[in-house]
Amino acid sequence: MDTGLILLVFLAFLFAWLLNKVRRFFRLGPVAYGGVMVVFVVAMLLIWGQQRG
Repeated sequence: MDTGLILLVFLAFLFAWLLNKVRRFFRLGPVAYGGVMVVFVVAMLLIWGQQRG
C-alpha cells in the first residue's frame, strides 16, 4: 500500500474530527457538513493523483 494514501486517510480522519468540533461550534446542518466532506475528499484525491503522476 502506498504510504501517501495512508497519510491521506489519517489526515481525512483528523479533518473529520476537527470538522465535527467546528460544526458543533457554528451549528452547521448535515447538508453543509456533507458538502465540506465531499469537497475535502475531492481535493485529497486530486492532491494524491498529482503526487502519483
